[in-house]
Amino acid sequence: MDTSKLVTGIYYRVKPLIPRRLQIWLRRKVALRKRIACADVWPILENSDRTPEGWSGWPDDREFALILTHDVDTARGQERCRALMDIEEKLGFRSAFNFVPERYHVSAELCRQLTNRGFEVGVHGLNHDGKLFSSRKIFEERVHKINRYLGEWDAVGFRAPAMHHNLDWIRQLHIEYDCSTFDTDPFEPQPDGVGTIFPFWVEGDSAHKGYLELPYTLVQDFTLFVLMKEQTLDIWQKKLDWVVEKGGMALLNTHPDYICFNGQCLEIEEYPAEYYQRFLEHVKNEFAGRYWHVLPRELARFWVANMVGGQTAG
Repeated sequence: MDTSKLVTGIYYRVKPLIPRRLQIWLRRKVALRKRIACADVWPILENSDRTPEGWSGWPDDREFALILTHDVDTARGQERCRALMDIEEKLGFRSAFNFVPERYHVSAELCRQLTNRGFEVGVHGLNHDGKLFSSRKIFEERVHKINRYLGEWDAVGFRAPAMHHNLDWIRQLHIEYDCSTFDTDPFEPQPDGVGTIFPFWVEGDSAHKGYLELPYTLVQDFTLFVLMKEQTLDIWQKKLDWVVEKGGMALLNTHPDYICFNGQCLEIEEYPAEYYQRFLEHVKNEFAGRYWHVLPRELARFWVANMVGGQTAG
């Protein structure tokens, strides 16, 4: 039996019984130990810069790709989406917002506003209970509902909660791309990174189409600012510099649930919106004219048109 899968299953069964502050405290202790032990593979994993077969570079001779995504884990996060959109829009950026269909009421008005303003809507699991991939039976029961929401929301992208993933099973989703993996992140419950800072194609089978996998390559905000309590952008900037040097994809995943927009961060799992805004300003000022910034769906369509038949999963 997979020990990691067993431990993860036990954690999600007892998680509702553990007070949130205690959860954060325990995860911080684990993260600090792992940070020391995994310094040779995080935040930079050497040899993850191998270019895909047939690779000829990003469009318009840009040096790297920049993809911004957000997982909206709770109703509180949904209430903060407009403020996050405003920050990005003001600086000339657009992103994908992934919503959990059956954990809270997803606002149809907000989804319309997102798409009307040039953003993207994606699906973030179904319940956010950590059980999506716990058994084939549970996945089969949920995949039809997820596909229904994908259709209703006119969404083509998916990300599983907690970055759980099974790339073979995900082929059953009616998607153009998935974002449930990462290049390297030993702090995730399922820590098996895909070892690349480039997208890669997951081939279909006789019953299902293939899709593009987009691993995140910049550490998630929750890990950086909540668990590690970082107060600078040094780790984001260091990794970004490396991705730019290697010509890869800088994909960032943040959560409006944890971003404090009123200047008074009182919750144990909040950080100032200023951190994210300063990062975007850094990208815009330091790398002007050097990045190809598109929505995930646009990158997926570029890849299908130019790269399918090159690098594949497995």
